[in-house]
Amino acid sequence: MEERLQKIIAQWGIASRREAEEMIKQSRVCVNGILAHLGQKVDPQRDIISIDGKQVFTTPPPRLMYILLHKPLGVVSTCDDPQGRQTVLHLLPSKLQQGSGIHPVGRLDVNSTGALILTNDGELTFALTHPRHSITKSYQVVVEGQPTAAVIEQWSNGILLDGKMTKAAKVHLVKVRGNHTYLEIILQEGRNRQIRRVAEQLGYPVIKLHRTAIGPIKLQIPDTPPLKVGEYRYLTSAEITFLKQHISHTLIHSKSEKFN
Repeated sequence: MEERLQKIIAQWGIASRREAEEMIKQSRVCVNGILAHLGQKVDPQRDIISIDGKQVFTTPPPRLMYILLHKPLGVVSTCDDPQGRQTVLHLLPSKLQQGSGIHPVGRLDVNSTGALILTNDGELTFALTHPRHSITKSYQVVVEGQPTAAVIEQWSNGILLDGKMTKAAKVHLVKVRGNHTYLEIILQEGRNRQIRRVAEQLGYPVIKLHRTAIGPIKLQIPDTPPLKVGEYRYLTSAEITFLKQHISHTLIHSKSEKFN
């Protein structure tokens, strides 16, 4: 059955749909030995598809997997690292590292810890990294100094970052200990290093940042021990259903934008 090439690449977990589109634009993808074009339809059972000269789709597609990892400090949220640092894939068994297409959805910077979703579902990755996605992310944050109520209100309402206002956030003061302030923060967007950059801009640099949840997906589920640092678990059926519903919502809005 024919499907758009970028969609097939995403379904196979090789890259997100957006990344697949960039690969095609960069002339990195061929179909039957001919450079592919954006929007081209192919049948992976019949057509020979290659990326960077390497043939793909020679075996049945891998089973879709959805994993929650408790990312440790100092581990990078990528599939490989030019500097040779440990990546999140190194925390998984070898059978999940090779040939499965597993990759992190979004990133936690190297100095942050906590909940990180990994999957080989390219459609999910596309939806969760799309600007329209609305899944909240919850954090425990320690900052240097003692931000005033006015600063916290400003942070909550949004500030100008890279020429664009951040979306309203929930910023809750937990406690003050010496010159450190403990906050709970819930975001509806995920710009690059957003919490750290906003905190720095406000004059209260982040000392510690830990993500506790992605929507309802938490490091600890009822009646089970909390996920320890460096450990992972497979998402529950309810968590996967939540993400699938979000995918449908995001993709519908994404398609409508193209025609408006």
